Amino acid sequence: MTVPEKHKSGAQKHYKCAILTISTSKYWNREKGETDIGDLSGEIAQELVRKSGHEVVYYNVLPDDEDKIHEGISNALNADADFVIMSGGTGLTKNDVTIEVVSKLLKKEITGFGELFRLKSYEEIGTASVLSRAIAGVINQRAIFCLPGSPAAVKLALTGIIMPEIAHIMKHVRE
Repeated sequence: MTVPEKHKSGAQKHYKCAILTISTSKYWNREKGETDIGDLSGEIAQELVRKSGHEVVYYNVLPDDEDKIHEGISNALNADADFVIMSGGTGLTKNDVTIEVVSKLLKKEITGFGELFRLKSYEEIGTASVLSRAIAGVINQRAIFCLPGSPAAVKLALTGIIMPEIAHIMKHVRE
């Protein structure tokens, strides 16, 4: 048994996930009653989480608003999610506040996640990867991952980092 296999042994294999998309335009379109808001990143996240054998117990689209994001995270945790995937609101504009909200809530940051995400992004998009503020951490024995809002970023993070390691991450988060 290799060292990574040893660390992963005994870990639960199926978890409950919440997915939050942070997009003011999609939020307001949904509030206006539009049924097809075109949340490709959210759809990709749901598909990849389910394909990996996990359950999506909560999904929502939120605006770039500190109170709404905080409320969305609370709702996700109250829905009994073991881990939370957030996409969007991680950029550099004045409206991008996801990282600021989540950072205040983290009990521990998983610094290696952001580092590895930027490395993998660099391999795909080059130096534009420096704009990524992707982070991950722990809130109340649950993992939370903040990803850029692009469908490619969500797919990269989920297939290349989160899904292969979620059992290992959750094992340690719960210890």
